Amino acid sequence: MVRCKVDPKINPILPSDDLKEIIPPNWPQPKYTFSTNTITEDKFILGRALFYDPILSKDNTISCGSCHQQFVAFANADHALSHGINDLLGKRNAPGLFNLVWHSSFMHDGGINHIENQPIAPITNTVEMGDDINPILEKLNASSKYKNLFNKAFGSEVADTKKLQLAMVQFMGLMYSYNSKYDRFKRQENNTSFNDSETRGYSLFLQKCAVCHTEPLMSSFEFRNNGLPVDPFLKDKGRGELNTAEPGDDYLFKIPSLRNVALTGPYMHDGRFTTLEQCINHYTAAFTNTINLAPELPRQGMTLSAQDKADLVSFLNTLTDYRFISDKRFADPNFK
Repeated sequence: MVRCKVDPKINPILPSDDLKEIIPPNWPQPKYTFSTNTITEDKFILGRALFYDPILSKDNTISCGSCHQQFVAFANADHALSHGINDLLGKRNAPGLFNLVWHSSFMHDGGINHIENQPIAPITNTVEMGDDINPILEKLNASSKYKNLFNKAFGSEVADTKKLQLAMVQFMGLMYSYNSKYDRFKRQENNTSFNDSETRGYSLFLQKCAVCHTEPLMSSFEFRNNGLPVDPFLKDKGRGELNTAEPGDDYLFKIPSLRNVALTGPYMHDGRFTTLEQCINHYTAAFTNTINLAPELPRQGMTLSAQDKADLVSFLNTLTDYRFISDKRFADPNFK
């Protein structure tokens, strides 16, 4: 008898077609366009490979995808703080990644002011990926896989910082999220409607939240102190941590987008809250950290009934984009 053998698992080729700039109806112009970084399938494929490859870390254990997981809108599921090489713990929560071309600054403190520079920050952060860019480039240039990918993308096998940046921006910059129930409702698509709780929640959102979490991106991307008590261990001052910080920047953090917010917990810059209900409760209590408190917030907190809070959560759940989190173009090409 001939011994039976298990057929090897065949990983499907992930689609990377239909790659183009998108500006959904009634959205503002993005801050970054691909006018100097022409979109190509080969650059996208290279960027996707780099995003999911731990080769970008000092000890080859941590990739961008380690802390940015697609099923939670490229946030970090159940991790209050980001985890890096050697089990080191960062001091901030890993935010979701989507609609990045509308951002004019990056990181919770806005310390990176251009999307092409953003990938270098975690790569060179000592508690995240932990390396200098030059050893990373040496590893890429020694890899036959990456010689081939860089050659296809840029017509040269040589990996350098600029090419790495352009390829990664090509992948991350095309992560558009604009197909939630909320979006279909706003576009009056397929007769999408809100139920009574979602309708009440949307009305409350417009009254109480939209001044900072501005439609349609669900953030103004400005910097505010939202009154969180200072963590006595982390002692994070937000923009006040930057060397170039202006006086009065203490405890200011970038306003996050609420798109996909039902997926992206834990919440706040330090991941201290695990539920949306806890987040809402924070805004209904008197604020204790009032240094530079956002002028939009009443010091004694917002007045919301139990029903109001439930309705707000119902509305926030309409911001989940299931098409985005299941789009195979953005999936790990190395999944098992």
